[in-house]
Amino acid sequence: MLWVAIIGLVMTVLAVAVAGRRVLFLYRLATSGPPAPERVEYAKEHAGDELKAQLVEVFGQKKLLKWTPSGTAHFFVMWAFFILLTVYIEAYGAIIQGAITGEPDFHIPLIGTWGVLGFLQDFIAVACLLGLVAFAIIRVKNSPKTLGRQSRFSGSHLGGAWLVLFMIFNIIWTLFLARGASAANGNFPYSSGAFVSLALGDVLPAGSLLEEIALLLHIGFMLVFLVIVVNSKHLHIFTAPLNVLFSRRPDGLGAAPELRVDGKLVDFEDEDLDPERLGRGKIGDTTWKGFLDFYSCTECGRCQSQCPAWNTDKPLSPKMLILDQRDHAFKVAPYLMAASTEHADTDVLALLEKPLVGEDGVIHPDVLWSCTNCGACVEQCPVDIEHIDHILDMRRYQVMVESSFPSEAGVMVKNLENKGNPWGMSEMKRADWIGELDFEVEVVDEKMPEDAEYLFWVGCAGALEDRAKKTTKAVAELLHIAGVKFAVLGPMEACTGDPARRLGMEYLFNMLAQQNIETLNEAGVKKIVATCPHCFNTLANEYPQLGGTYEVVHHTQLLSKLVDEGLLTPVTPIEEKITYHDPCFLGRHNKVYSQPRDIMSKVPGVQTQEMHRHKDRGFCCGAGGARMWMEERIGKRINTERVDEALTTNPDTVSTACPFCMVMLGDAINEKKNSGEAKESLEVVDVAQLLIKSVKGAS
Repeated sequence: MLWVAIIGLVMTVLAVAVAGRRVLFLYRLATSGPPAPERVEYAKEHAGDELKAQLVEVFGQKKLLKWTPSGTAHFFVMWAFFILLTVYIEAYGAIIQGAITGEPDFHIPLIGTWGVLGFLQDFIAVACLLGLVAFAIIRVKNSPKTLGRQSRFSGSHLGGAWLVLFMIFNIIWTLFLARGASAANGNFPYSSGAFVSLALGDVLPAGSLLEEIALLLHIGFMLVFLVIVVNSKHLHIFTAPLNVLFSRRPDGLGAAPELRVDGKLVDFEDEDLDPERLGRGKIGDTTWKGFLDFYSCTECGRCQSQCPAWNTDKPLSPKMLILDQRDHAFKVAPYLMAASTEHADTDVLALLEKPLVGEDGVIHPDVLWSCTNCGACVEQCPVDIEHIDHILDMRRYQVMVESSFPSEAGVMVKNLENKGNPWGMSEMKRADWIGELDFEVEVVDEKMPEDAEYLFWVGCAGALEDRAKKTTKAVAELLHIAGVKFAVLGPMEACTGDPARRLGMEYLFNMLAQQNIETLNEAGVKKIVATCPHCFNTLANEYPQLGGTYEVVHHTQLLSKLVDEGLLTPVTPIEEKITYHDPCFLGRHNKVYSQPRDIMSKVPGVQTQEMHRHKDRGFCCGAGGARMWMEERIGKRINTERVDEALTTNPDTVSTACPFCMVMLGDAINEKKNSGEAKESLEVVDVAQLLIKSVKGAS
């Protein structure tokens, strides 16, 4: 056995050296960019949450198991890596002990002869083999050669995936060969439990040579696999737990990340601020967390399969957005890590300075501006890649440094700057809807009225857009009926800044947010109810970044509570078949799924029918990410795709809980009516409108 030990140890030293060199390269590359100290600080401060995330997402595979067949297969293959580490301890122990004593009958101290461990090793190895078969079937069934763009593997590095499956298969069959040969020679540490290995021991011939060759093959395939892993997409085996550890909690949704330069929060009043450093213009501006995202991408395509832009024939694939950056980073890696590029040739410098976004950039502008910030990619990513953060950082550079963004969005920006709302209407019109009610609504005059429990944040759409005003009035009436005291800001209210921030105009967002926070704080506001999920998300999740902390609820949350408490009683039946559309910034970004449905379930006569894509897999209306104010010129319109899906339920009404969704879905439904594809009576209404119709009818 001495020759086996020598060969095995030499192979191990060489493989570990090659893999270690690659790991050092990856570390140096990731840390070549700006720091991200906030990630480390958060992980330290929320160690309990991070530990839970490791247990649930990494070891429990919660996100992967959302897709049951592939998730189950991955669960067993991943756990095979953990459990079969004990087999490698046994294998190395056998060759070392064999070299010393001539008897390779090594077992792990204390537990090494326990039949339960032997059973677990064989069971997980068999399960791993079945998982490999499942993966192969899934990849053949979803091959881009047959499905084209509809395949979630479209754009992935397919050859590398098949190579990894082949290598894992080699590891498993050599594992059973080595264990079976060991059992045949009487060197196997388990007398029971290891059902496959013991059965093979009964049929394999006894002889030390077969056992020695099998051990070397098993260790050799493992070492080759190690080298392949650190040079392929399967690097996620090691980086995914780190990426989960340093991800934003509870996920990369909700609040947009704050703008930082060199790890420090940007102060727009700082005279030393270099405006050229805002956002990400080159790959060298990527933080180590961004590189962890690159390294962790498994190319599974779950994000791509759920992306509304990709599903309507637009060039944005969240997966390829990450892969294109990663591939470019590897091309320029030696120069990113170099202390100086003084001796680099012209072609190298051109590649290093290649813009991240541009007609000839790493990312085409059409890719960047197709994103609706819906969060489907982040929601589905099993390794917590934060695609939206990448997009926002690139948008910030394009908008604030390059002044390069869709021209129609420029009108929205000017309106926000000059009038405080995207439509450019007078702030005095914000209170016009109040005159259409038959009761008085208090408008804040410097201070909140003492008896007012909530500030009703009406929002720009709720105050100025005709369809959204119906929701505003319905909510006001419902609160009035329920006896909930509230007040509004009226002309003192300005846009929360969500469209500006999602466009990438961080400076304008900062200005609007600080103005609103000052108004809210001076008025003594503590609790806010908002009808617009974008306002709700910004007030609840983003204003605390600037010192504005309030108790914020969406109107569906409050109305559901009032119905449960008996303060609102829907009695009049609404005999309609209704399908509900989940607003992205209410659902995925803030996990509010049940309350709108709870309200509809309490309205007599309503028959609800879910669309195929709903809740955390809901499909965007196309308005998020400031796309409400941009033209949609590529592929099928997202709102049309969503309405086509809604029509498959044959609804009498489409309900939602967002003014942007009402506009987008309403426009698509009107087009369908004009073409005769939808019945004339079909309309889009807010859940609050359904509720007031039933409640008022009862009175």
